[in-house]
Amino acid sequence: MNKYAKLAQNTVIFAIGSFGSKILLLLLTRLYSGNINSVDTSTKSLLEQTANFIIPIVTFSIAEAVIRYGLDREYDKTEVFTSACVVEAVGMVLLLLLTPLLRLLPYTDGYLLYLVAYIIASSFRQLSSQFVRARDMTRLFALDGILATGTLFLFNVIFISKLHWGVHGFMLAVFLSDFCSGVFLWVTARLWRFFDLKKLEPEVVRTMVRFSLPMIPTAVLWIITGFSDRLFVRYMDKMAISHDVGPAAAGIYEYASKVPNLISMVSTIFFQAWNMSAIKENDSKDKGVFYERIFGAYQAFMFLGAGFMIAFVRILSAILIDYSRFPEYRACYLYTPILIIAVVMMSFDQFLSSVYVATQKTSHSMWTALIAAGTNIIMNILLIYRWGVQGAVVATFLSYFACYLVRIVDTRRMIYFKVSHLRFFANLVLLFVMSGIAITRPVWEIPATAVLVGVLVLLNYPAIQMMVRILEKVLHRVTKRA
Repeated sequence: MNKYAKLAQNTVIFAIGSFGSKILLLLLTRLYSGNINSVDTSTKSLLEQTANFIIPIVTFSIAEAVIRYGLDREYDKTEVFTSACVVEAVGMVLLLLLTPLLRLLPYTDGYLLYLVAYIIASSFRQLSSQFVRARDMTRLFALDGILATGTLFLFNVIFISKLHWGVHGFMLAVFLSDFCSGVFLWVTARLWRFFDLKKLEPEVVRTMVRFSLPMIPTAVLWIITGFSDRLFVRYMDKMAISHDVGPAAAGIYEYASKVPNLISMVSTIFFQAWNMSAIKENDSKDKGVFYERIFGAYQAFMFLGAGFMIAFVRILSAILIDYSRFPEYRACYLYTPILIIAVVMMSFDQFLSSVYVATQKTSHSMWTALIAAGTNIIMNILLIYRWGVQGAVVATFLSYFACYLVRIVDTRRMIYFKVSHLRFFANLVLLFVMSGIAITRPVWEIPATAVLVGVLVLLNYPAIQMMVRILEKVLHRVTKRA
């Protein structure tokens, strides 16, 4: 199958499989905001981020190696999966041994066992789902996404809405959902057939670990980039001159990120398909043209999506967030526009990381992520001190932007593809002007926003039109053969 058609097919499959689950996740946002106050919301967020921080460390990020070498025809899938399972089992033992150290984190009090169970179940599901994807079982992977979100929604309704267990209920719901998902994949995909200790090859283990080791600090650094914002906003209340800090402000910041998460959801769906294509096409002669066309269209779609979301930010916030019980959440929209731009930048960083995965240059992914994390921490200290939550928002954008500037130069040394820098910066300026209008709400807000959206559409139309023409040709050939 043509590589464009394969990418389109996988994207559609992941999109269909994710659509229902994403709708349920949106409903969960209203459930959380209607049942958990801003202080507990901050605790919930920190526990989530802590789990996400620990998982790549205790699993050695081996799931990243599973998708890379599982898709590689030169490697035996049983050897790849067995190696990954053994490495992850060792990591789980280390987690149990180091669990007492987690008590040092003040917000884990009363949640420690939930946190450990969360990490184990999520690691189990992550490994299982990545191997299913490595076997090109994209439909099963998509189906699992729907079922996992469905069980997560059901457990949250029971534990939070009905039993009112708050953060405890949330942690238990995630554990049960991930555990059920992992078991489902083991049974339906018959993963046990690919686990055979007799086929454990030390050389394969070493190759996979060498690939995944740089991904550990990479994943950790990205978590720090998102994690540090919330920590600084929550704990800088005694030193910042801004009054927009503290546990309650951290909770508001958490919900301000819900609308931008819509962009993140879309980019994640595409990246799952794109990463597979990037690995498979790594040895093709025209991969540079492939990257150029896909990245150009991807940027256009992301910028347009961000523009429309900024234009309707207050409406989207009202849909996603329940203001009835905790009216302080009404302020969330003030921080959302620039967060939307930040998530767009993060999506571009994610796209460029596929070059490092495909070429097995994962150490580059690590040091570029270090630039993002370092920028984020420094900017948080400087900007939250004066601007509070808005400072954290700007710091998030600057960190992802710094990473993009480095990666767009570095990755094109490995796989050269053309990029329109002028169009990129023009889009960025338009989005920031729209953000300023959305936040300040001048009397001429509506006509100005309409004009800017129109300019955004005209600026990005050629890239989207080119990709539509390519897909039309591909579909015509496929139909003709059929």
